[in-house]
Amino acid sequence: MEIDRSQLIPADAPLIHAPPLFTKERRQQIAQILGEQQRVTVLALSQQFAVSEVTIRKDLAWLEMNHLAVRTHGGAVSAANHTAEMGFEIREHLQQSEKERIGAMAASLVQDGETIALDASTTALCMTQFLKAKRELTVVTNGLRVGMELINTPGISVLIPGGMLRKESFSLIGTWGKSVLQNIHISKAFLGARGFSLDEGLTDVNSEEVELKRAVVESAREIVGIVDHSKWGQLALATFCPLDRLKYVITDTAAPSEMVEAVRQRGVEVRLA
Repeated sequence: MEIDRSQLIPADAPLIHAPPLFTKERRQQIAQILGEQQRVTVLALSQQFAVSEVTIRKDLAWLEMNHLAVRTHGGAVSAANHTAEMGFEIREHLQQSEKERIGAMAASLVQDGETIALDASTTALCMTQFLKAKRELTVVTNGLRVGMELINTPGISVLIPGGMLRKESFSLIGTWGKSVLQNIHISKAFLGARGFSLDEGLTDVNSEEVELKRAVVESAREIVGIVDHSKWGQLALATFCPLDRLKYVITDTAAPSEMVEAVRQRGVEVRLA
């Protein structure tokens, strides 16, 4: 069979590359990959789409804003998984830098000699590193990771109420803890949440965690919500602290400005870390 040489491509002919994707197309494809693989990394996406890591981070931020992804350190996970309770080891890497800033600002509210409560949230865990310079401080917590982080710190006493161990949050829950809390004078309670809204206040996904947090809210003089921007406007299973019971809400600068102002108008002081 004779070859029609007019159809051959010369060896030195320039390669024809496919045109780059528009931003909308790239984000749609990233959302599809997340749906299939459940998690992505910035580096892998940067290589796959031949764009900078800065561009990919902007794409992931857009997907998170539209509730399609939840950013993690170095990548993102599918928002579909975020509706169920994630394990502690996953959650502690979500919004990590924001949680550290929130933790530092929250710790600045703590005075030497106080008795405070910290829940088992990952944001409370970030707060512990900024408490270690305090003196004559008593920390009441149901969080094992929180307690272990502070246990060897001079000047800090740790009280962990008993209960049943939950592996999802490394926390102790149950009625034993509630009875202990009724006999303690807590000046400030620092509480994370799965969701935060104007109508429902602070909400969480597990009913037993909610019950214990309600007991903390009843025992403490002041309640401080420590919630990063991803929790604003979200609603979980049940309320453990209504908005009017909050003294402060500490969050990061990405929190929705209109909602921040609405919370302030309700008499709650909002601080942006």
